[in-house]
Amino acid sequence: MVVPTPQNAQDLPVRETADVPQTFSVLGMPVQLLDDYPQWLCDRAERGLGTHVVTLNAEMTMQARSDRQLAQVLQRADLAIPDGSGIVFYLQLRGQTVRRTPGIELAESMVRAIARRGESVFFLGGAPGVADRAVAYWRQHCPELTVAGCQNGYLKPEDEAAIALTLQRLQPKLILVGMGVPRQEFWIDRHRHLCPQSIWIGVGGSFDIWAGLKVRAPRWIQRAHLEWAYRLYQEPWRWRRMLALPHFAWLAAVTALTEGRS
Repeated sequence: MVVPTPQNAQDLPVRETADVPQTFSVLGMPVQLLDDYPQWLCDRAERGLGTHVVTLNAEMTMQARSDRQLAQVLQRADLAIPDGSGIVFYLQLRGQTVRRTPGIELAESMVRAIARRGESVFFLGGAPGVADRAVAYWRQHCPELTVAGCQNGYLKPEDEAAIALTLQRLQPKLILVGMGVPRQEFWIDRHRHLCPQSIWIGVGGSFDIWAGLKVRAPRWIQRAHLEWAYRLYQEPWRWRRMLALPHFAWLAAVTALTEGRS
């Protein structure tokens, strides 16, 4: 197993400044803690600073531990939020007060914020027709939103070139990429130079939820940190991937014990 670790990475916070949020290492993958992620992103958008946002969870962390290229992409990203309960658990073991920030909720906050700013959003990902239905949802719930365009995630080689030219021409302020992990992370990392002042967020299956094809877990399940179980109930084919979760929990506990003895 390849276990990539950023140079000098430690499970210790880095001093927070106006531009740099507090950063921690979760089994070698960076995660940033802020009180207000949307405001931080809007501040960067105001200053024309492009941003790659990763919604970090335990499954993605475990994938990155065995995939050096994915690990490098996560380490290059500008912001990684604690999307999964496992990330919250890991940091709480180290005495941090952490609030889980689901990626879909951050994306929704940013869509509304970008709409208020009078700027545009591009929707990229999902099966054919799903992005269109997600756009229809947002046009109903946020009429002031400017949609730069949408494109499904089943891209042929000729589609890749066309979508690259489209993004470069339109320069949307927010680009939501729903291709699943790790494809969306790789796609953003390869193409973010096309829109250097944009906010890019990998949103996983959020388009399916906005399109009405799937529903999020009830609030009580979310509060109990069991949204992963509800998703497995909806998508039982994911069971093999979910085996990463107990492995992550075991590593988190062992690491905490080891650090406590050192």
